[in-house]
Amino acid sequence: MSEQDEEFARLRWHCRRGMRELDELLVKYLEEHYRGSSEAHKQAFRQLLELQDPELLRYLLGKLVASDEYVAHVLAQIRSHPDT
Repeated sequence: MSEQDEEFARLRWHCRRGMRELDELLVKYLEEHYRGSSEAHKQAFRQLLELQDPELLRYLLGKLVASDEYVAHVLAQIRSHPDT
């Protein structure tokens, strides 16, 4: 397994949250956008994965606004898939 594949597997594991809805949104972003993203956007996604579920949910619901443009972009991409 390559380093990139190992990182992807670790990230998939970190996408597992206490809420199924978060799991699905995060995994969908990971599978559809992560590999093709810039390093800054990848870092932003990894930052989001470090948040606790309640805080991450507030960002996704728009109750908190990200001050970092890369984090805001990743959040917008995640929000663009509400049908999961």
